Amino acid sequence: MLSLQFITHQTEQYSYLDAARMALEGGCRWIQLRMKEASLEEVEATALQLKPLCQSYEAILILDDHVELAKKLEVDGVHLGKMDMPIAEARRILGEAYIIGGTANTFEDAKRHVAAGADYLGIGPFRFTTTKKNLSPVLGLEGYASILSQMRAEGIDTPVVAIGGITYDDIPAILQTGVNGIALSGTILQAANPVEETRRIIEASPPLPPPPQGGGERKQL
Repeated sequence: MLSLQFITHQTEQYSYLDAARMALEGGCRWIQLRMKEASLEEVEATALQLKPLCQSYEAILILDDHVELAKKLEVDGVHLGKMDMPIAEARRILGEAYIIGGTANTFEDAKRHVAAGADYLGIGPFRFTTTKKNLSPVLGLEGYASILSQMRAEGIDTPVVAIGGITYDDIPAILQTGVNGIALSGTILQAANPVEETRRIIEASPPLPPPPQGGGERKQL
C-alpha cells in the first residue's frame, strides 16, 4: 500500500474535519492537521475531534507546526516547516516518542533536518500549488532524483515524502525517483468523490515498505 499522507485543507465545500474524515474513509492512515490561518484554539478544538477519529481507523495524526499542542493532546507527532520551530528544539520538547517531520527543498535542507533528528522529510514542492503560501522553488522529477541521489551517496536513508501540487497521474513517475510516500491535499478534495479518489490513489499505486518508526515507543509511520 502506498504511504499516503493527507494534509487537511478547508474549502468552500469541506471543513478540515470533513476533509480528514473522507481521506480516512478512503483508506489513508496518515493525517497532517494543517490549519495555517486558524487560531490555536481552533486548531485544538479540531484536533480534539480528529484524534479519536484517527484512533478508530488506527491512523497516525500529526499537527502542522504546533509542538506544544501536540504534546498537550498526545497526538502522534508534528510536521515543521522551514519557518516553524527548529527540529532539534521540537525533539527536546517532545522527546523520542513523537514523530517529527521537516519540510525540505534542497539536499542541504534534508541533511540539516536529519542531523537535527527528523523522522521523515517532506520534500517539495513538486509543482506550483495554491494550497501553500511562500512557495519554495519547484523541484519536478529532476529535483527529486537529484536530492534522493545525494542522500543515498551520503548514506541517508530517512524516509522521504513528496509534496506539492501532485496529481494522480504524477504518482508513478515520482515513486520511480525513490521517495517513500506522497502527501496530497487538493487533488483529493477537488475530486468529485474524495473518498473514492483516495481509494483509487492507494489501490493503483505500487506497494511500498512503511517508513521506519524511529526510537522509543514512537508509532510506526
